[in-house]
Amino acid sequence: MKSESKSIEDIKAIRKIMEESSRFLSLSGLSGVFIGVTAITGALFAYLFILDGSIFCEEYFRNHPAEETVILKWQLVADAFFVLVLSVLLALYFSIKKAKRDGKNFMTPISRRLLINLLIPLATGGVFVSVLLLQNQIQLIVPGFLIFYGLSLVNAGKFTFGEIFYLGILEIITGLISAFLPGWGMLFWIFGFGVLHIIYGLAMYRKYEA
Repeated sequence: MKSESKSIEDIKAIRKIMEESSRFLSLSGLSGVFIGVTAITGALFAYLFILDGSIFCEEYFRNHPAEETVILKWQLVADAFFVLVLSVLLALYFSIKKAKRDGKNFMTPISRRLLINLLIPLATGGVFVSVLLLQNQIQLIVPGFLIFYGLSLVNAGKFTFGEIFYLGILEIITGLISAFLPGWGMLFWIFGFGVLHIIYGLAMYRKYEA
């Protein structure tokens, strides 16, 4: 009986070692919560200080001179880029903190592969969104952000918790729906980058860290 129990423990230990060597497990659920809060804050900033309380960007732009709308568009994109960069930095900060708390190294071959797979679609999306802005395709900017961000999560999901993959799928779906309802871009931004991240973060924290 003792021999059988020891064998089961050995199998569990081997499985844990294999899992830790093939997946990045220092991703913190708290980062998801803070990313969500940051995204909602960025949207509220755009709503209050860039769009003067208007939730429909295109309608707001139609009521302003062309020269003024160019500046407003770049301000919106700058706000979005700031949110995305801050989100990545928050994810790195909480992941490094979690790795130190667990006595693990943050920078490993697996974490490097995760970052590469995350950043390639993210950088591509940034360039694509810039092209949309230059071509005045404002209605596709929020869908572009959501879709490429979702693709980056799906791409990186195979190197960490499976929940990341499903979060990416939800971001892609949100982006695609947003493309068909361009006037509601800000609400989709709040839902995709804000609400989904907060729900994901709380679920991850409760499952792996609480």
